[in-house]
Amino acid sequence: MSLKEFADALPDYAKDLRLNMSSLLNDQTLGDQRKYGLLLACAHGSGYKPIVEAAEAEVEGKLSAEAANAARAAAAVMAMNNVYYRFVHLASNPEYGTMPAKLRMNVIGNPGIDKADFELFSLAVSAMNGCGMCIDSHEKVLKQHGVGAEIIQAGARIGAVVKAVATVHATL
Repeated sequence: MSLKEFADALPDYAKDLRLNMSSLLNDQTLGDQRKYGLLLACAHGSGYKPIVEAAEAEVEGKLSAEAANAARAAAAVMAMNNVYYRFVHLASNPEYGTMPAKLRMNVIGNPGIDKADFELFSLAVSAMNGCGMCIDSHEKVLKQHGVGAEIIQAGARIGAVVKAVATVHATL
């Protein structure tokens, strides 16, 4: 099942989500690696297996094995980092911000694809997970790589739509 078919199965009250997913799938401004990598990373980041399966089917043949693995890795490491760094950010005690995280995250330094693309995947998943500290960190790196606000916003928009589609579908 494709992501469009997945979204088309949503009830009428979620018509906007269907339309948004269709628009994202037809968008050509990001390029295939970014678009399909974002869709895959955000599907994995949702933690909802049916949308993960739909995204995996969607990207097959459209995304290199390296880019697909990087998207999955971004979702995996952000599942950990977003919880930890959201804790550091939200805790009243500033001491936690001075302590080493002691969490392995080697994939961030060597994602196997263009660093900017991996950072974009990570930013989108961080937006889904609500970690402001991680969003700021990934946006800073993206800006250093010359990625504009429109691309960053597109990544966040993909995260928003994928998360919403997964959330509504899970209630059916």
